[in-house]
Amino acid sequence: MTGGNPQTAARAQLGADVDAAALEKAGEYIEQEEGAANRLGGWLAAFVTAAAVAMSAFHLYTAYAIVPTQTLRPVHVAMVLALCFLMFPVAPRWRHRVMWWDWVAALLAIAVAVYLVQGGDDLTDRNTSPLAWDIAFGIALLVLVLEAMRRTSGWIMPAICVGFLAYALAGPLLPAPWTHKGYDIGRLVGVMYMTLEGIFGSAVDVSSSLIILFTIFGAFLQHSGAGKFYLDFSFSAMGGRPTGAGRTVVLASFLLGGPSGSGVATTVTLGSVAYPMLARVGYEKNAAGGLLAAGGLGAIISPPVLGAAAFLIAEFLKISYLDVLLMAVIPTVLFYFALFLMVEIDARKFGMQQAVFDKVDSVWLLTRRYWFHFLSLVSIVFFMLWGYSPVLSVFWATVVSFATSLLRRDTALLPYDLFSGPGFWRRLAGSPFVKAMEGGSIGVLNVAATCAGAGIIVGVVTLTGLGLKFSSIVIAYAGGSLLLTAIFTALVVWVIGLAVPVTASYIICAVIAAPALTKLGVPEFAAHMFIFYYAVLSEVSPPTALSPFAAAAITGGDPYKTTLQCWKYTVPAFLVPFVFVLDPSGQGLLLMGSTKALATANWWSIAEVTITCALGIAALAAGFQGWALRRTTRLERGLLLVAGFLLAYPGWIADLAGIALVVAALALQLLKPRLQPA
Repeated sequence: MTGGNPQTAARAQLGADVDAAALEKAGEYIEQEEGAANRLGGWLAAFVTAAAVAMSAFHLYTAYAIVPTQTLRPVHVAMVLALCFLMFPVAPRWRHRVMWWDWVAALLAIAVAVYLVQGGDDLTDRNTSPLAWDIAFGIALLVLVLEAMRRTSGWIMPAICVGFLAYALAGPLLPAPWTHKGYDIGRLVGVMYMTLEGIFGSAVDVSSSLIILFTIFGAFLQHSGAGKFYLDFSFSAMGGRPTGAGRTVVLASFLLGGPSGSGVATTVTLGSVAYPMLARVGYEKNAAGGLLAAGGLGAIISPPVLGAAAFLIAEFLKISYLDVLLMAVIPTVLFYFALFLMVEIDARKFGMQQAVFDKVDSVWLLTRRYWFHFLSLVSIVFFMLWGYSPVLSVFWATVVSFATSLLRRDTALLPYDLFSGPGFWRRLAGSPFVKAMEGGSIGVLNVAATCAGAGIIVGVVTLTGLGLKFSSIVIAYAGGSLLLTAIFTALVVWVIGLAVPVTASYIICAVIAAPALTKLGVPEFAAHMFIFYYAVLSEVSPPTALSPFAAAAITGGDPYKTTLQCWKYTVPAFLVPFVFVLDPSGQGLLLMGSTKALATANWWSIAEVTITCALGIAALAAGFQGWALRRTTRLERGLLLVAGFLLAYPGWIADLAGIALVVAALALQLLKPRLQPA
């Protein structure tokens, strides 16, 4: 999920030190994630802008007013599909144009929604025996959703959806244990189109009520200058020391990524500004790209927004979004703790020099001028703690962002001279407010199309019972072992994530893989967070390692070597999910899953598991970097790596063994000068 159009946001941040070829290459990777959008002109651009602004206005209205679910979801999908067909071409040769078939597809998407809404309860009640027109419109919707996904995300996700549809149709022909009774076209269309269990299911519910509101909020922050402020603040706060450039990347990735939730856009936006500083202090191209990509990856797991999948976790588990934010706090801290350790080790390992950050005001001056951008960032959590629902919280946070932007002329979303003299409509149309409203809708298109497609998968899994079959097979292969089941589940999530975006990967695995963990006693909240974190790995795993590839385009490094460097920076933190599924004490990292459970939690147990996990991350960081107090020998490196894995496995025996190995490795390092001649 992105705040506004990430392509525009990323390119706007590019500095003079990054050449046009690198910019163009990085833009290609953003387009792979967000879709290759048309750049229109004239009346077409005005029409699309008006439609996007109307879509944002409608969803802001629904956040405050009451709109029936049976109306909101179809209207949301119709708006998304119509804009997808106008904004994304059917093929590159027709890019930057809207062809007649695009208009036909857009109008058909609207007709499908109108037919469904007008049909009312009568249409819903006949979902088991649909009429011919019901089937026709249902098939049209399926085709439109598949085509919208193809245009925004490529062929893989539509192919997976077609595979699931084929599975539903061909049940009796399949071998055991995959066989089922099978369903005809009418029954399948009835579930997918005429109920709230298929395309208009939980994923579209989240997309229409939360995800789009957060993209609008992110667009308001971006166009009010919050993104530039977060970058300047990070540079100013962390500059002037050998580790300043690396620390800047870590801090800025959190501040930039938190409101946007987009890994690739954060990587490119940050990399275009920070890479010259990283190169100046001594980072080679691949290492710099790996650090930038790792920082971008943090955007997907960082409060207050996280990635779009976080909203789906709340929907699947029927918990508040505040509980999801609560569960993400300690893992996010540990992730950035690992990155900070890595940049500290880098500075010592490579003998990095100080860098001077030019043309950046002091921290206090920046904060005094633009303090209100921090208020916008934390207001969502404040409103949720005040008792507002997530939908109302992000609505009022958007209002706060709009109101506070007016405190300064250079951040105002509406120009100060809006009402002065003639030309009101021209000034309004060119204002940051209109651009933010447009960006909020355009930025959600690829995620919303994926959510609609994911509804096809969820509907098939629910209809056929595939989730229970799959979990039984996984447990059988694992021999009932929780550790092996967790490893197999992580591999399944990772493999699926190689081909599809994070949101789609999470949805698929939440319905087919999570039951395997819950059957073995893992709480649902821990199982879903485990799957969410491994779905995020799709951002840094070839062949869809978009964040490292985009970073490599900026730094001029090798894409695959940059991916390996990114893995080096992120692997320590990605052992954390195993902690909260293998032992009940590990659930302390998720703060027991909810505010209610936290009230009766054992705080000593939470502190203990957090500290041992942090120590394990530090051991792994030192082991992977080959540097602790000084450069490690093979023996010391092996001791640290084994210690890190032991400390990531909950249980006092593993913890004691891990601590003993860390102490042994550090003792060898301390004794080394005495045992060896100078």
